[in-house]
Amino acid sequence: MEWDVIYEDLKTKNWIIIILFSSISFFTLSHSCTLGIIVGGLVTTANFIFLQRTLKKAFGTDFRRKTKKISIFLKYYFRLLILGIIIFILLKYQLVAPVGLVIGLSTVVVAIAFLGICMAFKKKGKEA
Repeated sequence: MEWDVIYEDLKTKNWIIIILFSSISFFTLSHSCTLGIIVGGLVTTANFIFLQRTLKKAFGTDFRRKTKKISIFLKYYFRLLILGIIIFILLKYQLVAPVGLVIGLSTVVVAIAFLGICMAFKKKGKEA
């Protein structure tokens, strides 16, 4: 499978998981927890999108657009610093519930795991 197809499928699954988690939270948990899920999901999705763009530029087939290794590391640590600052502000000023934020931050991981399970079942179905 080509990475662009997998990436689009992963983005779709990620948005579905964010919507599913936040809608379940809206009816069962506090509003602060729901906001944490939404904000955490948006932050981790944005981080994942920027990481994908950086890696695509670094390892793409277009040799003119290749970036240096130091640039990749600097962008990675800059994103990590921004993510840390955002999480610090959200938790320090108690803008969101910590549990909701953790659930929101895990949406990309859940989407990747779900995509892997779906791909394994598709591959198993083709072998049978």
